[in-house]
Amino acid sequence: MKYSTLFFSFIVMLLISCKEKPSEKLAMQMVNNTHSSFEVETIVSDMDIPWSMVFLPDNSLLITELKGELIHFKNGVKTSIKNVPEVFARGQGGLLDIELDPNYSKNGWLYLSYASNIENDGNGGNTTIMRAKLKDGALTETKVLYKATPNTKSGTHFGSRIEFDKDGYLYFSIGDRYVRDENPQHITKDAGKIYRINSDGTIPTDNPFYNTKNAKKAIYSYGHRNPQGMALHPITGEIWIHEHGPKGGDEINIIKAGKNYGWPKASFGVNYSGTKFTDKTSIKGMENPIHHWTPSIAPSGMTFVTSDKYPNWKGNVLVGSLKFQYISRCVLENNKVVKEEKLLENIGRIRCVRQAPDGYIYVAVQNLGIVRLTPSL
Repeated sequence: MKYSTLFFSFIVMLLISCKEKPSEKLAMQMVNNTHSSFEVETIVSDMDIPWSMVFLPDNSLLITELKGELIHFKNGVKTSIKNVPEVFARGQGGLLDIELDPNYSKNGWLYLSYASNIENDGNGGNTTIMRAKLKDGALTETKVLYKATPNTKSGTHFGSRIEFDKDGYLYFSIGDRYVRDENPQHITKDAGKIYRINSDGTIPTDNPFYNTKNAKKAIYSYGHRNPQGMALHPITGEIWIHEHGPKGGDEINIIKAGKNYGWPKASFGVNYSGTKFTDKTSIKGMENPIHHWTPSIAPSGMTFVTSDKYPNWKGNVLVGSLKFQYISRCVLENNKVVKEEKLLENIGRIRCVRQAPDGYIYVAVQNLGIVRLTPSL
């Protein structure tokens, strides 16, 4: 069924971390924006917090649920994958990102990020990267590739996105774990960083701090707050991220080896109380964001549009908003955002945005599921 306008009824969100009441289910709805006309169809329904998704070669879906469940969706049926690692499910912590190896069709490796306490020390958890294979409905050959330390009982700022570059290196993000003044600016400590490892968990010897005494050798860049978006630029091959600011100052950054991205010494944001923690938005020797949002949109999920199915969007980057519940279509020129268009307004808190192998855009929405955007003819 088609409608001339898209409308949904939602309870107003109280806090970014609050859990909303279930949204109305979408069947097929028509959206007409200034520069966009497309249909929105619910592909997977009845999900709680679908954090991420990947598409398998048979076009089925693997979807992570924050609470610690990995869902296989095929031919309209949802199945829970067995032998999923135990997660530290608190606040923003749980089962987070999922990614396939670039050579998945040959080697079968998939990668998960999640909050864990694999040490069983009772001290909370921290971000963990694992690889595994999927066989007969269960994860097999599981191996932890990286575990951030120390554990903390905080339920905030785990990151955590995963992305491969064109050379096969694995990048992942870990948030500052809400230890603002200690973790992000110190390369001897985990958290508030972007990391680069080999797909087997070993650390490339040309990482920027590999030979630095006491440094965490997997660190690729530092001075980050809580990156929950990461994507490979389809032309330049650079890793792009976005990260949450506090009250204001959400950022898009292009990651460069060994660079300091400023948090918390420089920021466009302020404390949640409205007080300042820095009077600087830029510091010499530190990288400036290519774009920032104030007020914060609470970004999550990120993908570049390369598909011919969306000719007016080609070359744009799509960013989900948790706070305002829409997708920001960011038009780029010379690595700058020159225009934004809001898509799917009020659909719900968006966690993940993916361009699938079939060329269509799929979106993970809290308390709803997975929807697909199909351009209108």
